[in-house]
Amino acid sequence: MTDNFESTQRIPINELSVSVEKLKDEIRKVIVGQEKMVELMLISLLADGHLLIEGVPGVAKTLAAKLMAKLVQAKFSRIQFTPDLMPGDVIGTAIFNPAEARFHFSAGPIFGNLILIDEINRAPAKTQSALFEVMEERQITVDGVTHKMEFPFMVLATQNPIEQEGTYRLPEAQLDRFLFKIQVGYPGLEEEIAILLQHQQQPQNELLLEMEPVISIDTLIHCRQIVQQVLIDPKLVEYIARIVNETRNNPNLYLGASTRASLALLKSAKVLAAMRNRDFVIPEDIKEMAFPVLRHRIILTPEKEMEGLTADLLIENMLKTVEIPR
Repeated sequence: MTDNFESTQRIPINELSVSVEKLKDEIRKVIVGQEKMVELMLISLLADGHLLIEGVPGVAKTLAAKLMAKLVQAKFSRIQFTPDLMPGDVIGTAIFNPAEARFHFSAGPIFGNLILIDEINRAPAKTQSALFEVMEERQITVDGVTHKMEFPFMVLATQNPIEQEGTYRLPEAQLDRFLFKIQVGYPGLEEEIAILLQHQQQPQNELLLEMEPVISIDTLIHCRQIVQQVLIDPKLVEYIARIVNETRNNPNLYLGASTRASLALLKSAKVLAAMRNRDFVIPEDIKEMAFPVLRHRIILTPEKEMEGLTADLLIENMLKTVEIPR
């Protein structure tokens, strides 16, 4: 099926892969290991998506977000979600100016390029709902006035999978707005040793201060235009639709994936292909992206959860049943 695509490259994929390698090289100077997290963050950036990062504290989630913002010459903003946080604390509010006898909009911390939301599941539903419009439409509407976000706009949210006291379950509508859910674990023994040795020479925070932008906003825009041109066979488009449709008819699932999941799988597969220096998508790209795209969009039945079935295991089994086009 892919024989027709394996000819000389028709689009400047090399330009994108060079930019990605520059970013990876700089990130490795500060962050040891966590290669998968870094790769998915870059894919999300190029696919114009948001990230939900689940992991225990101290595994470089915040550091990676700060570093990414610095390397792409973007404005970084951080919001710590707490149970008493109000929507106005996130998006901003109108403040009365007595001298002019009128209200002026004071922008909140959500107005930035790369927004880190720490412990997103600690804020109540009222505050969570404030993110719906901005994550989907890249704009905020306050008192009937619409405020557009600057390019790029990307939300990186973290949550702790262990500590559940004082947390709120994220609404499905909000989860669906995240392109990926990344699960970050502890580093391996060798990586841990390398981190300690690196810290002995120079602490990570000092390294971060020394980092300089390696790609401009214009380069990022150009890379996204390259991704749009990556080819995908119509049979593979159908393959994506079949995978997502399978989640809706699976007896082990209470909730299947939405059409937004299909679009996310299409976009992320094209980015992955480009990052691997191909101007066409292969089935393996789709299969690899299926896990971070689908794991937060499906809900297992209570019976299967009690039996120990996980979202990743179900996705793995499901991919075995959906026929790969030839």
